Amino acid sequence: MQLRRLGASGLLVSELGLGCNNFGMRIGPEQACAVVDAAYEAGITLFDTADVYGENHSETYLGAALGARRKDVIVATKFGSPIDGSPYRRGASRRWIIEACEASLRRLGTDYIDLYQLHWPDPGAPLDETLRALDDLIIQGKVRYVGSSNLCGWQIADADWTARDLGLTRFVSTQNLLSLLERDAAKEVLPACERFGVGFLPYFPLASGLLTGKYRRGRAPPGDGRLANWGERGRQTLSDVNLDRVAVLTQWAEARGRSILELAFAWLLHLAPVSSVIAGATSPGQILANVHASSAWRLDAQEVADLAVVLGSLN
Repeated sequence: MQLRRLGASGLLVSELGLGCNNFGMRIGPEQACAVVDAAYEAGITLFDTADVYGENHSETYLGAALGARRKDVIVATKFGSPIDGSPYRRGASRRWIIEACEASLRRLGTDYIDLYQLHWPDPGAPLDETLRALDDLIIQGKVRYVGSSNLCGWQIADADWTARDLGLTRFVSTQNLLSLLERDAAKEVLPACERFGVGFLPYFPLASGLLTGKYRRGRAPPGDGRLANWGERGRQTLSDVNLDRVAVLTQWAEARGRSILELAFAWLLHLAPVSSVIAGATSPGQILANVHASSAWRLDAQEVADLAVVLGSLN
């Protein structure tokens, strides 16, 4: 497992990270422990969760699964999404950031968070208030680095300029949706990350399973897959247009002796600002498949150019 710097910071993270959004939602504590064990043994050092994942259970399961190994890994979590119906238990105000951090520390069973991330932009909270609160948490030793998630390009630039202007800790990372099938972030978010030294952490890199090779035109979707249990959202994702795109990408990869799973990781990892690809898993087998695929292929310059033509035809 290769390590990369998280943006312009000195923090090293594994180029494949484990997304723990399935913990408490699709798998229980014992399965979560098996997944964490497999990830740790495979060399994954970045474990990403959020206070709202699995109805607040994800952090608890992750902390328990890591146990004494916590000191050997990078734990990333997020704040800002609504915890419940209360207007005070969400967003990026100083009041909630401090409270949310304390709650995450308790659930994780740790006294510090390596990477604390704003889950969504909060237009109701002044940016300087958010950054000052996060800076205070760093001064207190409760947080080591801060990052963002789901910010657009101008918001990344605004946050970086504001932090520099006020002498506050800058965001070292941003976590956004990006895959071969969902490439909007490549238009302005990736250039902003490269310009400001922000590490990019793509989530849903396999398009909720579409890029694993399990979904093909004319085949019934696997019953245990995420998309089979997503109702209308799953049916929309499994549209004829998407399945046609998957078929084109599969053919391109297989013509080079590769799988579409390998292609999905290879394309993301060739992008300059990408520090780690956040991929979820519900079993040790998925961990091993992702680890193998993420290290199996490095695109050369000609493959990058040829793939760009293919991707352009899919728009």
